[in-house]
Parts: sequence; C-alpha cells; structure tokens
Amino acid sequence: MQQFSIALAQVNFKVGDIDGNLQLIADSVAAAKAQYDKKKHEKQQHEKDDSALMIVFSELALIGYPPEDLLLRPSLQHRIESALQQVAILSSNVTIVVGYPWHQGGQLFNMAGVWSKGQQIAQYAKRCLPNYQVFDEQRYFTAGDEVCVFDWQGHKVGLTVCEDIWHDQPVTESKAAGAELIININASPFHSGKLQQRHELLANHAQRHQLPIVYVNQVGGQDELVFDGASFVVDANGKLAASLPEHESIVGLVHFDESLLVQNSVIAPEKTKLASIYDTLVLGVRDYIEKNRFKGIVLGLSGGIDSGLTLAIAVDAIGKDRVEAVMMPFKYTSSMSMEDAKLEADALGVSYKVLPIEPMYDAFMHTLKDEFSGLAQDTTEENLQARCRGVMLMAISNKKGSMVLTTGNKSEMAVGYATLYGDMVGGYSALKDVYKTIVFQLSRYRNEVAAAEGEAEIIPERVITRPPSAELAPDQVDEDSLPPYDILDQILEYYIEGDLSVDGIIAKGFASEEVKRITRLVDLSEYKRRQAPVGVRMTARGFGRDRRYPITNGWKAGS
Repeated sequence: MQQFSIALAQVNFKVGDIDGNLQLIADSVAAAKAQYDKKKHEKQQHEKDDSALMIVFSELALIGYPPEDLLLRPSLQHRIESALQQVAILSSNVTIVVGYPWHQGGQLFNMAGVWSKGQQIAQYAKRCLPNYQVFDEQRYFTAGDEVCVFDWQGHKVGLTVCEDIWHDQPVTESKAAGAELIININASPFHSGKLQQRHELLANHAQRHQLPIVYVNQVGGQDELVFDGASFVVDANGKLAASLPEHESIVGLVHFDESLLVQNSVIAPEKTKLASIYDTLVLGVRDYIEKNRFKGIVLGLSGGIDSGLTLAIAVDAIGKDRVEAVMMPFKYTSSMSMEDAKLEADALGVSYKVLPIEPMYDAFMHTLKDEFSGLAQDTTEENLQARCRGVMLMAISNKKGSMVLTTGNKSEMAVGYATLYGDMVGGYSALKDVYKTIVFQLSRYRNEVAAAEGEAEIIPERVITRPPSAELAPDQVDEDSLPPYDILDQILEYYIEGDLSVDGIIAKGFASEEVKRITRLVDLSEYKRRQAPVGVRMTARGFGRDRRYPITNGWKAGS
C-alpha cells in the first residue's frame, strides 16, 4: 500500500471543441504536476516520480457535455481516437482518468478511461443513462453492463460515471468486486439545492459501503445549462473531506495515506442560496457570450427591477466596457423610471443611451391608420411599443456585433406576460428561469454585495419597493392583470415544478378562479415560450429542455 494524490480537474470544457478541450486537459495535467511537485518539495521528497498522482477529469470531457447530435457525426470516432493518443502521451508518468464517447461493436458508449505510463489500463461504459429533466442520453448511448475495478498504487479503485452514483447497484457491485475507493466523473448541471443533494447522496453511499468517493464535476455554461463544479471527496464515514469552489475552473489536489484517509485537504466555503443562484446566472451569461464570440451585450434598460438586475449580471459577467444600456422612453414612461435607469447605468459605469420610440411608433400608427380604422384601442398598441424597442435593440446588435440580452423573468414567461418580437427579442435570457419573487431577493443581494465592497447602490431601493409596471399604458401596474407575485409564484411553482392539478393547487388554499385563470394562461403561452431565447436554467423544471408540452393540444388543466 502506498500514499497517493488525486487531482480533481474541475474544467470549463466547450462542447465540440475536441482540440481545445485536449489543450485544457494538457494544461490541467501540467498544473496538477506542479502542485504535486511543490508538495513533495515541501516534504523534502525530491524524487521526480509522479506515478502516485492521478488526475481526474469530468464526464465526456473530450467533447464536452451535452454534445447532443454531434455524437452522430461520422468523423467523431476518428477525432476521439486521435485525441486519446495524446492523452496516452500525457500519461507518461501520471495516471489520467477522462470521459469520452466511444464506438464499439456498432454501438456508442459514454465511456471513462484510465491511462498510466502511456497505456490504457481500464475502460468503463456508463451503466445508468439518464433520460429525464434535461438529460436525453438514451437517444445516443448504449448502457454498459460491467463493473470496472482496477489496480492502482496497491489499491483497488472503482470507476463510475455521473448517473451511476444516483443508483445503488453500480456502487454495490463495485464494492463487491473489491473496490476500496470509488471515482465518479460527472457533468451535473446546477439547479437550486443540487449541491446539498449530491453531498447527502454520496455520504449515504460512503457510509453504507465504508469506502471513500471522489466526485469530479465539470464547470461552465453550455446554452441553458450551467455546471457549477463544486467537486468534492467524502471519506469512508461519509464525512466531507475535501471540496473545490463552486463556479470556478480549478485543479485541486487531494492527498490520501496508505489507509485511504484524506490528509489536510481544503474544504471550500459553501455559498448562500442567493449567492449560488446569482453566480450561476453570471457564469451562464459569461460563457454564452464568450464561447459564441460576441463582442458584448446590449439591453433595454427601463428603470425597472428586471432590467436593473440583468444589467448587473451582464456587467459582472463580461465587464462594464462591453455592456451598453439603452433607455427607450415613450409618453407613458415616468420621470422616475428615467431617473432610475440613469442611476443604474451610472452605478455600473456602462455606456448609456436614451433613444425615444415615439417617432417610430407614430410612423407605424400612421401607416396602419386605415387597417385600424373603426377598431378600438387594445393591447395591439401596447405590443407595438414593445416591438419598436425590439427593432431598435436588434439594429444595434446587428451593427455593433453585441448580443441582445433579454430581461424577462419566469413569472412573466409562464403566463405570457411578454411580447413576441418585442421584449422577448434577444439572443439570451438571464432571468428566464428566475421567478419574480427571487428577482427581488437577488436585487437586494446584489446591493448587499456592493455595500460590502464599498460601492454605490446598484439597484435603487425604490425600484425594488415600488409596484412593478411595464408602463405600456397610463398608470399601469402588473397587478392590474396578475395576482401579487408572492401568490402568483406559488401557484406557478405548484403547477410547473410540482405538476399539481388545478384541484390540487386549490386544495392548498388558493382561490379557485385565480388558479384556473393562471394555469390556463400557462397552457396558452406555450407558443411564446417556444420562440423565446434560451436562458439560464435555475430550477429542476425550467422552460426549455426540462418541460416539453405540445403547442397545439386539447388537454384541459382540470383535476
């Protein structure tokens, strides 16, 4: 038995960029070696043998997760084989664990492989393929049917992939095959409360089977998904023995003694719920912008809370110099909104423009005069205001190469309180899966962060406390057509996240007519959500990959 070290390589891979991902792997191997050599030097062990160092990467690291139909490309296998030859070279004096897709016998597997001294010493096909929420692995992969336990440094190490750890059989059978330690590589996306679930799950496995578990997760944004990292190790008693920070690309070294006890490792501070949500939003926006090579962000700043919070997220994601805020007032825009938008832009130091939409609106109305003749004014005129703003933002986007970041929240998107080709125009939506009640909490949180850093208030207090309004009509407020958000959001959570029936929600104490109206609005608005930009997934049931309802259907949301 020997002492050894495992490097948890928490890396931000890019889907499809096999060459780039291979370079990130090489960089991480070098970083792990440097940490390992420094540690040996501190112990006055000057030999250069790195064979007792294992570097563990995440699920499908070579191609990134989720690769979706890239897995169907004919050249996939050749590219993966070439990349694995380089992995073998990198393993000349260390051990590397990495995930990749692999064709074998006419089938495609979600594979994890182990290389040491330039040779592959183990290979494992993921056994439990998730096909729920955002996962669609059974569309692509064949499930493996064998345990993988390999010998390393005088110990037997079991290898599993992501979903395997959420089931008992792969762990139980690995233990039965002699495993003294489990390695679990992951591409586990964030939703609020997920980290606690992971800790509890692995603690239970470790306690039941009396063996330590190493959990390595990728980090970074991929379209609507954000991977929070937060890799960790639990000891044989289920106690958290080491952990890496959330939302950071980092290589962390964990040292084990001959008895597989973790030695003097660091446990990263766990973030508060709001800090974790906010940092996930920032990471999602940053990676969407950077990985798609946009020059910057442009957004409509109304002086309201949603656009104010979105502006803060944009600045925290890519910096104030790459963000432009545009106030587009109309005759119903209050002076308070004008003042607050300016305060928000100044507090964050972004480029700020005021571009009135009244001339554009009047031109449309003049052209449509005969079409609208004899018809009463209704929401058409309100929607036209929003569409004028959308045209302006998209023109700026096209001209300057910046992406339009939309500002609507989940509460609005749920009930269709948004205008197609108007305020829904954009490339990405930061708050798409954030309920309005959480928007209020995040705004206060961001102000608290600013105060702690000695900075000015980011979102003015009166923006947070005044009644929300789209300002599309005189004296309009959201509660003219919607219940108070603390009530609306509870109904929406029961219906969307909980899949409760109308009768089930009414039984929770909500007014019958209110529940029927809100659930009907949710169902009717599916066509809008299908055309909305992709946005950061925050809950276990976001609008996107999680929730797929037909637009045309005759289902009645009753009992």
